[in-house]
Amino acid sequence: MNILILGSGGREHTFCWKLAQSTQQPKLFIAPGNAGTAQLGTNLPIDPTDFDTLAQAATSHAIDLVVVGPEVPLVAGVHDFFATHPKLSHIPVIGPKKEAAQLEGSKAYAKAFMERHNIPTAPYKQFTANSLNEGLAYLETTPAPYVLKADGLAAGKGVLIIHDLDEAKTALSDMLANKKFGAASEQVVIEGFLDGIELSCFVLTDGESHVTLPFAKDYKRIGEGDTGLNTGGMGAVSPVPFNDAAFKQKIHDRIVLPTMEGLKKDQLDFVGFVFIGLIRVGDDPFVIEYNVRMGDPETQVVLPRIQNDFGELLQATAEQRLHETELRISPEAAATVVAVSGGYPEAYEKGKAITGLAGDGLIFQAGTAEVDGQVVTNGGRVLAATGFGADVQEALTSAYSKLSTISFEEMYFRKDLGFDL
Repeated sequence: MNILILGSGGREHTFCWKLAQSTQQPKLFIAPGNAGTAQLGTNLPIDPTDFDTLAQAATSHAIDLVVVGPEVPLVAGVHDFFATHPKLSHIPVIGPKKEAAQLEGSKAYAKAFMERHNIPTAPYKQFTANSLNEGLAYLETTPAPYVLKADGLAAGKGVLIIHDLDEAKTALSDMLANKKFGAASEQVVIEGFLDGIELSCFVLTDGESHVTLPFAKDYKRIGEGDTGLNTGGMGAVSPVPFNDAAFKQKIHDRIVLPTMEGLKKDQLDFVGFVFIGLIRVGDDPFVIEYNVRMGDPETQVVLPRIQNDFGELLQATAEQRLHETELRISPEAAATVVAVSGGYPEAYEKGKAITGLAGDGLIFQAGTAEVDGQVVTNGGRVLAATGFGADVQEALTSAYSKLSTISFEEMYFRKDLGFDL
């Protein structure tokens, strides 16, 4: 079986690592991949949104299955492209079609979906440059803190939480009138602030049935104690200690089932991973956002806990046989800690030599490249070290121990993950 994986991050390296253990012994091709994926398959220097070049690669490498890692190609319609291509339509794609991908591609679309299907979420209103004055007036009627979300994709940086009214007004003007986030902020959603603790739910669906994967909790901010700028993610843990059986049941009944039924009712073509960003307020779960793919770095703790053959799981999804699958989850906890380039999430340098990468395979590379036989930094989030343990704290100790053997110039990682658990 030949599998084409789109993406270049830690999530895609984890996909490759898990597929390399499959009894199906798939041949892996990764577009574009990184230095870690190159050890498990063949990297193809192709932008995942360059559909014509992907089509040539899929044909020349006799691809049997496409697995889409990041959101951008999904929102751009990569699944639709394959499904309607005369030579590629037989190749299943794990990832939703363009319309369904709007659940991540547009915050307003996702909010309307939740409203339509009675899925608990914060109250909201949406505004454009033409209704900026109405947006400013609306801010005056809502209590602080103010939550402003760029409607479109902004690489995880389009959400602002502001405590001062004047600052919120300036930010809204910046987003709408000055296009702070480019096309992503042509529309802005202002929503009520939910005070609680966050967690992530992952669901794999074949369009008819679904399985709920292990829950996780990630840490987004660059600074310890959850301070500083938002990042793509500084680490994650699974399971989530406060997510007990009663709370899981509420998530299943109020959120997962209505989401799956809503996709069918709206006739949205969704085969792949649904990421549901949740917040626990008191004893109740609310949805913060949907993503239409696996999270990064949560994949680095979710997949290692799944004991099923990942190749078989994806094939069952492609063939609408997921109802036959019983998910087996390790009782052990997993934790991952992300090492980033100095200066990230703002300006940072690339090309720093990385040492100490040899280990047990649970070092997942993200922003890396190989130059003259040496693995070097090639992005903001460089790699993630994953550890196991009897509980989350033991797993974190293991992950930090692995990270202690790795170094590159100006390497930074948070030393307080799990502080809130």
